[in-house]
Amino acid sequence: MTRMLEAVGLACVRGDRRLFEEISFTLGDGELIHVTGPNGAGKTTLLRLLCGLTRPEDGEVRWDGTPVRELGDDYRRRIAYLGHLNAIKDDLTCRENLRYGAALGGTAADEGRLDAALDGMGLSGLDGVPVQVLSQGQKRRTALCRLLVSDRPLWVLDEPFTALDKGAVATIRDAIAAHVADGGMAVLTTHQEVGLDVARTKTLGLGG
Repeated sequence: MTRMLEAVGLACVRGDRRLFEEISFTLGDGELIHVTGPNGAGKTTLLRLLCGLTRPEDGEVRWDGTPVRELGDDYRRRIAYLGHLNAIKDDLTCRENLRYGAALGGTAADEGRLDAALDGMGLSGLDGVPVQVLSQGQKRRTALCRLLVSDRPLWVLDEPFTALDKGAVATIRDAIAAHVADGGMAVLTTHQEVGLDVARTKTLGLGG
């Protein structure tokens, strides 16, 4: 089944400043969009618009031709979103956070996949340790583990490589490439050169 994310004439205003306008693109299966631009250009705002978390000043976001505001939670269940905040529960362990995230999506966690994800991100020795005592890098890796166990077709990632060491960067880079190669979609921002090996990549520049 072919899927399509479409942005049509998106515009965003912050205060008396227009961050961007007339942003239009399509994203299909097996494609990645890299959103670029200086700080303050509206990259994070655009990603939140694509997730249906905020509404644009003008234009609309569509999933398979239907405005996402009409789809509501049915659309959001198709998205794996990583923002600047990790959105993890400090009183839970890494594994418990992954189980909780799966339950929110309406699925039971596969323990084998959890083991592989935690091991791949260097977190396998932290069972029984609440997230609140971990370093910022470990918390970020916990949040990113959700990607490694996700079956959601659309990944929307805001600076996913921040606060990661080289090994974790390589793991997430390879996971994004594999997700897109398997027919998934991804939209991301990053200031880092991480050598993403994705054949069908589009670049969308803001603030130019």
